[in-house]
Amino acid sequence: MTSPPPRGSTVFDTAIGRCGIAWGPRGIVAVHLPERDDATLLGRLPEGYPLLEPTADPPDAVRAAIAAIRALLRGEGTDLSGIELDLEHVPSFNRRVYAVARTIPPGQTMTYGEVAREIGMPGAARAVGHALGRNPCAIVVPCHRVLAAGGASGGFSAHGGVATKWRMLTIEGAPEAPQPTLF
Repeated sequence: MTSPPPRGSTVFDTAIGRCGIAWGPRGIVAVHLPERDDATLLGRLPEGYPLLEPTADPPDAVRAAIAAIRALLRGEGTDLSGIELDLEHVPSFNRRVYAVARTIPPGQTMTYGEVAREIGMPGAARAVGHALGRNPCAIVVPCHRVLAAGGASGGFSAHGGVATKWRMLTIEGAPEAPQPTLF
């Protein structure tokens, strides 16, 4: 058996649908939430990260990341902050925003303004929102846990938009998430 390539990508099933992940020698470079179809999902994975054949095994760290993401999306409250990311290609401001977002535990939230204050730029809530909208590692950088002032959803760039954001917050048991209506 040959070892997995130092750069690669794969798709995997979760409780909310098929997700995609890409990695390089220094860590995960992209994680994408489900799209309307596999072709769209595969098109969002970065170029230059070959798609593994379904029978191939990704590196151990990637398999562990996939298992942790699956567990979180099953509602297990799994902490993804230990997943090694390679965000070298991401602007410095965005990396600072992502570092704060990664400290938000499952089931909890912060506002864009609170994240801005944490990075020492209290007037930068809008810029924080733009950075989170460009998040290459959705769920590992839990941008869904960042809300607008007053618990409003703000935006969400993944397929399904704000409905996907609320669904993920509901799975995590966040008190701000809308609760299902019982009939």
